[in-house]
Amino acid sequence: MTRNQEQITFPYSNLHDIRVQKEMLRREIQTDDIKIKALWNELFHSKQSPSSTPPSKRFSQLINTSAGILDAVILGWKLYHKFKRQR
Repeated sequence: MTRNQEQITFPYSNLHDIRVQKEMLRREIQTDDIKIKALWNELFHSKQSPSSTPPSKRFSQLINTSAGILDAVILGWKLYHKFKRQR
């Protein structure tokens, strides 16, 4: 339940009313679950397959990733030599 929604109480007079309310809540939960699954998949799964991206974009991504890895290696090398000499 979100903060904007108010809790609505239903007067229950018999078991049938409870069953009806239970079924309504179950359906509402199922529809919310379907919406959440769709949003989750949209958020964490890419829409394009790697084969559909143009070669220039793949090359650009490769260069970008390689530059990041090289930068991390250089930083590690500098830190290693900086702290190695202080012993």
